[in-house]
Amino acid sequence: MEVSNKVAVIKNHIEDTPKESHFELKTENLSLSLVPGSDDVIVKNLYISIDPYQINRMKSHSSSQKAIYFAAPITPNQAIDGVAIGKVVASGSPRFQKDDVVVGVFTWAEYSLVKEASIINKLDHSEFPLTYHLGILGFNGLSAYAGFFELCKPKKGEKVFVSAASGSVGSLAAQYAKLFGCYVVGCAGSQKKVELLKHKLGLDDAFNYREETDLKSALKRYFPEGIDIYFDNVGGDMLEAAVDNMNAFGRVAVCGVMSEYTDPGKRAAPDMLNVVYKRLNIRGFLAADFLNIFPDFVSCTSDHLRSGKLQNLEDISSGLDTIPSAFIGLFHGDNIGKKIVKVAEQ
Repeated sequence: MEVSNKVAVIKNHIEDTPKESHFELKTENLSLSLVPGSDDVIVKNLYISIDPYQINRMKSHSSSQKAIYFAAPITPNQAIDGVAIGKVVASGSPRFQKDDVVVGVFTWAEYSLVKEASIINKLDHSEFPLTYHLGILGFNGLSAYAGFFELCKPKKGEKVFVSAASGSVGSLAAQYAKLFGCYVVGCAGSQKKVELLKHKLGLDDAFNYREETDLKSALKRYFPEGIDIYFDNVGGDMLEAAVDNMNAFGRVAVCGVMSEYTDPGKRAAPDMLNVVYKRLNIRGFLAADFLNIFPDFVSCTSDHLRSGKLQNLEDISSGLDTIPSAFIGLFHGDNIGKKIVKVAEQ
């Protein structure tokens, strides 16, 4: 049996801000029958994770492309892949059966033909909505948890600043910090998001960075006693301003450099005298560095979800044809929380 399968591709490399014209939905025929002896699996995609790091894969060159397998470059007209949740429709692997719900690295398509090794986990009778496993209980949540606890080694009462604090990772890092007993301020790109940070997520304070003409002065205003921990999702001018306001022995967890993905001219140039004389620890990291603590992260986060102490933010659009606009919206601050595209009903 064959099906008509829509697949999302880029027409050409994307060197700056992505546009609708960069993307195309192609239709291909896909056989739902597997070759005897194959360990391949055919998955009908249900939900696709939309993540800003993918822009670096779409460039003709990026230093990230050789760092780890999931950052490998994407060739124009080649199917884009990323973390997704789907239902098995055919399996040559003894590990997976028809109708199993799985999370893994699948193509941005209606159906994906994948190797067994591309499947990360089978989701058996999930206590929480499936989409949680793409965000708060997935790599975004692990990034926030590991970046804050493993790298920053917080102490109760410390002053914590989180940029892009209404995003998929920042919103969780800020909440972990608050639950741990820190003083937490976040920034976001609209007043609506600022109100959400203060009133829904319970941060001590928040500000709209678009309304600030001098970020260094702004952070001095919100942290008159200095910053102990900065959870960085944006890089650029914000990183420079945070370093200027850090306390001695401050820690910076660099999770992303969103402001630099589409504008290389915005590369951060922190005052290195501050780094040296304040003895700052600035560390970049990937969620994949901390797979060893994944069970502890899931257990802790699930407990917070059950108790209602942790709020999950999701932004879900429906239909494979919304992938281009969903991805583009990430770079304009359209989303609140984890951006997901729903491809099909479970």
